Amino acid sequence: MQKKIYVVGMFDDGVAAKVQDAVKAVASVTNVVANCEKSQVLVDYDDAGAEAAINTAISGCGVDVLG
Repeated sequence: MQKKIYVVGMFDDGVAAKVQDAVKAVASVTNVVANCEKSQVLVDYDDAGAEAAINTAISGCGVDVLG
């Protein structure tokens, strides 16, 4: 599955890299690309139950998840 998550607070490439690394560490995530210019995170994952963990990983970086 692929999900596009819109976020607030990812202002530069450093924060985007931190978000990307945090989401990559979530079980069942196969690919992630964080884009600070578009304020979005594109995530490919295998388990629908991983959505909460993905959102928690993003929030843990100081970035707000909009959906």
